[in-house]
Formats: sequence, C-alpha cells, structure tokens
Amino acid sequence: MKTPRPRRTAALAVGLATAVLGSAVAACGANPPGAEDTVQNSAKAKAVDLRQPKDPALHARLPAKNRASGKLVSVNNGSFPPYEIAGSDGHSLTGASTDLVTAIGHILGVRVQHITADGLPTQLTGIKAGRFDFAFGPVGDFKDRQASNDFVDWVREFVVFAVPKGNPDHIDSLSDTCGKKIAVMAGGSAEGVIKEQTKKCVDKGRPGVQVQSYKDQPASILAVRSGRAQAFFSSQSPLTYFVAQAKDQLELTGVGKSNGFEALYQGAVVPKGSPLRDVLKEAIQKLMDNGTYQQIMRKWGVKANELEKAGVNLAVS
Repeated sequence: MKTPRPRRTAALAVGLATAVLGSAVAACGANPPGAEDTVQNSAKAKAVDLRQPKDPALHARLPAKNRASGKLVSVNNGSFPPYEIAGSDGHSLTGASTDLVTAIGHILGVRVQHITADGLPTQLTGIKAGRFDFAFGPVGDFKDRQASNDFVDWVREFVVFAVPKGNPDHIDSLSDTCGKKIAVMAGGSAEGVIKEQTKKCVDKGRPGVQVQSYKDQPASILAVRSGRAQAFFSSQSPLTYFVAQAKDQLELTGVGKSNGFEALYQGAVVPKGSPLRDVLKEAIQKLMDNGTYQQIMRKWGVKANELEKAGVNLAVS
C-alpha cells in the first residue's frame, strides 16, 4: 500500500474535496436521456462562475477542529473522470467534483488539503480513523457502508461494461460474463457483484468469471485496451469519458440494464454522526437551488446523473 500523498491545488485554495471513486455502481431500469454525453463537450461549454458568498452560519457549524485550522482534509484516489481528472503535472485537478467543491469551499470559507490514497478501503478506513475529514466522491452509497459512514448523496449512477470496439466477446449483460476476464475496481461494489456472478455461473455448471481487480479506473481501462481483460464493469459516467478518449477503440455495452444493482445513489462520505454531514448537504443544496450544480453537471456531460435534492444515506439496499 502506498503512503498517502499530499495534493495541493492553488485554484482550489478555498475549495473542499475532490472526487474519489470508490465503487463501480448502477441503477436499474431504462438508461436516462443524455447518458451518452461525454466530457469532450465541456471544452465548448460556457465557463461556470464558481464564486459563492460565504455562509457564516454554515461555517460556524463546521467541526471545531476545522474551524480552528481553517481547513478540511479531503481524500481521493487521484483519477475518476469526468468527476476528477488529474493534470499531467501531478498537482492540478479538473472535473465536475472539482468544480463543485471549489464552489462549496467558497460557501464554507475554508481551504482544503487534498490527499491521494490508493483504493476505497484505505480511504474509508482513514475517514473512520479521523485522518481524513471526508471524501467528496461520488462514492457509492450502500446500507452496509452506512454502518460506519454517513453519505451525502448528490448523484445517481448506472453501471455498464466497456469493451473493445465491436464487442468481439459479445458481453451485453452479467449473464454473458461466465468464463470471461472482467476488470473491476478493487473494493468497489462492482467487484462484489461480479464475484457473486461467478458463483451463479458455477452453480449452473458454467466456468466462473475471471475477476481482475485494479486500484483505479485508468489501470482497468488499460487492461481492456491491452487485451488482458475482455471488459471493464464500472460506473457509466467515467466509462463514457474513457470510451470517448479511446477514439473508436472501445464502446459501451449493457446500457439500460440493471446489471445486478437496484437504484444507486452516490455522494460524499463523512464519519458516522459527523456534523460535517449536514453542513455539506446544505452547501450542496445551495448550489442546486441557485443553478450552479446543474451548470457544472451539464458542463462535464453528466446531466443524466443529476439529483433534484441532496440527500443523506438514501440507499435502501
């Protein structure tokens, strides 16, 4: 396990946290309109004014240690496009989450220290132990995770597969993965679903799924592009980004299917019972109410994932 590395971004001096993936996630039912938008459109999008008036009342409700230090410590995994995109300089960050936390930072009147740590288990353990104040996410909200964490949900996600162009292995749903080499994010919900699927395959007398667990999205995508894996099972938003960047080498499959999940919400993660939970929820809601949230989500091609209201621990399973 790598030692967490500090990541500071001058442009985010007053921002909160950036994104951490944590989980490949999904929802059931038809895929929503606009899900095929990509962040390539963001280059042409009108710039969003992230400046927000400070809310003294919300600042006063921050945990005492954060008011005293004037900062919040955020953990991320370094790469979760289009929510978090690490710059080639190893320091700068862009993306939907980055924009949102910059705006939230203005509202709360604090600066942020960004720390990159490999893998969701490391991040959740660090949050629980108090080494990190929170991860802005979006991280998958599940009932079992709520035992030790509180989630401030601000998006809904869907799960699909990224496969080589033409889908040569005909992977269109979970039932097609028996005997296949499938990449997933280590410690994420998709890893649990695909491991459960391998049991179902074996029970039916078919070969189990050859699960390949990777620490981040780029490594998982590389496994597919290099032929080590036949598909990557993960959140639709980042996969849409990676497919667009692959320039006709990859495509999405399984779109519009439940793929082993019920409706799933994602959001920021804070320690169980932390006063930061409601502070973040109200700050996010301010951005929803004044339209900044919608502008940011559409700028980065994730309009289909918008929620009308921020929520706490919305997961029911």
